[in-house]
Amino acid sequence: QVQLVESGGGLVQAGGSLRLSCAASGSIFRINAMGWYRQAPGKQRELVAAITRGGSTDYVDSVKGRFLISRDNAKNTVYLQMNSLKPEDTAVYYCNAEIQSTLWASVSDYWGQGTQVTVSS
Repeated sequence: QVQLVESGGGLVQAGGSLRLSCAASGSIFRINAMGWYRQAPGKQRELVAAITRGGSTDYVDSVKGRFLISRDNAKNTVYLQMNSLKPEDTAVYYCNAEIQSTLWASVSDYWGQGTQVTVSS
């Protein structure tokens, strides 16, 4: 059983910052890529940022230069530092991880429960 637990969402004024955290727990042999997605009301879920086990990162164009994704492999945790927040960043943010639960298991996708980020103008 694997769980992803997110924290750090909330309400912030435009221009402010928030830091999201997502910790994976349970039966974990190896975590490959981790990422953050977001879904605004009436819109499709989109990939915001992703990071490989080795630390290579990728970002959606709208957050480049403002958001920073990082991870701590020893803690099975991924972070999203969000700076210069804009009202259009308002969404539910979801953590995602590609996890191999045992040496013999295949890699599966896991999702967190989501955390609300609201940016007021």
